[in-house]
Amino acid sequence: MLPLLGAELVLLLGFGAILPILSIYFTEHGVDIPTLGIVVAAWPATRLIAEPAFGWLADRTARPPLMVAGLVLSGIFAVAPLVVEGALAFILLRGLAGAAAALYDPAARGYLMDATPANRRGEAFGLYSAAQMAGFIFGPALGGLAAALTGDVRSVFALGGLVMLGSAVVVALKVRELPDRSHVHAAHPVPATEIHREASPAPAPVAGADAPRSLVNRLLLAAIALNFGNYFAGGMWEVIWSLFMIGRGASVEFVGLTFALFGVPILFLSPLVGRLVDRRGPVVFIVVGSLAAVVTSLVYTVVHDLTLLAIVVLVEGAGWALVTPALYAVVARGTPAGRSSTAQGMFGASGTLANIGASALAGTMFATNRDLPFYSIAIVVLLSLAVSLLIAGRAAMRPARAVPNPVPTEVT
Repeated sequence: MLPLLGAELVLLLGFGAILPILSIYFTEHGVDIPTLGIVVAAWPATRLIAEPAFGWLADRTARPPLMVAGLVLSGIFAVAPLVVEGALAFILLRGLAGAAAALYDPAARGYLMDATPANRRGEAFGLYSAAQMAGFIFGPALGGLAAALTGDVRSVFALGGLVMLGSAVVVALKVRELPDRSHVHAAHPVPATEIHREASPAPAPVAGADAPRSLVNRLLLAAIALNFGNYFAGGMWEVIWSLFMIGRGASVEFVGLTFALFGVPILFLSPLVGRLVDRRGPVVFIVVGSLAAVVTSLVYTVVHDLTLLAIVVLVEGAGWALVTPALYAVVARGTPAGRSSTAQGMFGASGTLANIGASALAGTMFATNRDLPFYSIAIVVLLSLAVSLLIAGRAAMRPARAVPNPVPTEVT
């Protein structure tokens, strides 16, 4: 796991370094504001199409080469805006960057799922979320430092591309294909050398032995429904948050601080929450975290003091720290053996679809009424929570099963 988590951290450092200046760079190089929306949407639109297909491919071939290829292409497309001009070229590059991300992500998340015992997947994806958020927090600072030292914003693109290529090197050198592509693992495997008497009791159920046989099952569909609400909120935030905060009187520096504050609870709480999810089941964490997102969205519409807004951001980040590891645990429980990357591709595509829709609506909503995006987030997240719980039923309540330590028996 460690090489993959390290690669994820490095990748998100590069992505985070570029993200804050991407829109500014495009508008300074011939892209008007209406066209900017198309440029930005090219990334998730391509990913929406490519992610399920590449997830299917990752379940049928070796995954480390796909991860390396996705990371190398991501690094190339991160630097490419420096050598092209015009809206059409930028749209094409962002679309290719989305396809590269779709090549990497389902393979990486499927690999992480298959490398982890079923009763520890909440913890594994908690660490995965923490690694991602560390990159988002420190990446912009790294990009700002590069721009300040060189006096040229183009250096940020070069830095981001090199860092992404560095993550490809980590995966190429340290991540090896798993010998067993099924995601059914024992938490405490019995040594192969043990020979039990014929009268020995039947073996205990293996963690993951209750996994579904089809991708069309209650748990995976419930996770997809909830993920739609999560990414709808994310798509809204990406478009309106900076404008909202500036309207409240915040400086650009304070806006940047709120992004970091959002990430801090996720960075520190996600691994701990993942462990608790493995022990207690995911549903409580999903419900409490989703309701925190609903409440904080409504609170934003009535709070004007910047200090109080910063506190609300921390609370919202803590809510998402509860949801994310629990949601990935549900995906793992709903994934058939040998289909982990395909399931991750379907799961990711639902979020991408919501992100595209929210991004398209956010600008119009915000121009009509600055509180409307927040109301829409609260409604969609609440509805997605209700739908996901109805779909999952009682199956989502229990934690993943683990294999107990074998009972000693006489050896013949």
